Amino acid sequence: MAQPVLMFGVGAAKSGTSWLYRYLAKHPDCRLRTIKELHFFDARDLGNRDWYLRDLARKAVSLERRIAARDDAAPVEDIVRLADLRLYAHVLEKGETEGYLAFLMEEREEERVVGDITPGYALLSEETLREMAGLSDDVRFVYVMRDPVERLWSHVRMVARRRARGDLRRQAGRILDKVLIGGETHISERGDYSATVERLKAAVPAERLFLCTSEDLMTQPMLDRLCAFLGIAPRAGVFERKMHSGVDISMSDSQRQRAVAWLRPQYDYVAANMGALPPAWQASLAGI
Repeated sequence: MAQPVLMFGVGAAKSGTSWLYRYLAKHPDCRLRTIKELHFFDARDLGNRDWYLRDLARKAVSLERRIAARDDAAPVEDIVRLADLRLYAHVLEKGETEGYLAFLMEEREEERVVGDITPGYALLSEETLREMAGLSDDVRFVYVMRDPVERLWSHVRMVARRRARGDLRRQAGRILDKVLIGGETHISERGDYSATVERLKAAVPAERLFLCTSEDLMTQPMLDRLCAFLGIAPRAGVFERKMHSGVDISMSDSQRQRAVAWLRPQYDYVAANMGALPPAWQASLAGI
């Protein structure tokens, strides 16, 4: 059996990676595990392994309780996911690359692609990205970028919801204010497209790197290009479905203007390196 393409979806956070995961997980030419974000390399390099192990355990306990509370037989996908959560916890705890690759390959038949979509990988060093690029004879990277101000606001709202202290609109506003003066770097770093793309370009051969915007990815022509890049058959996407849309809080005009001004270097970088910006990005820049 021929070796598969090893695909890494490295972000960006809040840019449609959950949608992309669902699309590829259901594609007959792909073998993705039921855990979308494996965090193998960032847990190792950024010192977050214990946190992710606790998160895997929490998810396993929650799912196990949900299964036990059912009056009928649990869906097969729940049983498989519970097994994946337990198995991967051991893989992550050991931290051995061979075990990680074996986990990705397990039960693969003729699928052309195996992979891991973890937006946290966008923060990895050039050295680690180069290590990942050398894990097999055919490793390919996908990086998706969303309109910078929309990505930022989506991330801010997600953090505000998780903290859940008082009025969410005020909480989101406070978080945004901190980002715009250099705080909350865990948010701003996820939207630093220029830094991530430059590290990827330095570590990954150009023909093994797919860059696009999420706005373009949500069209069939770009999705077909992605399938061609991965060497899999084109398949129709369901574009009206939104994944993790978050709390419905709109930005004020003042907040949007400040965010666009602060993010202007990201717009300029993408325009200079990828050509014409999608209409949604242009509208943000125009203040529409």
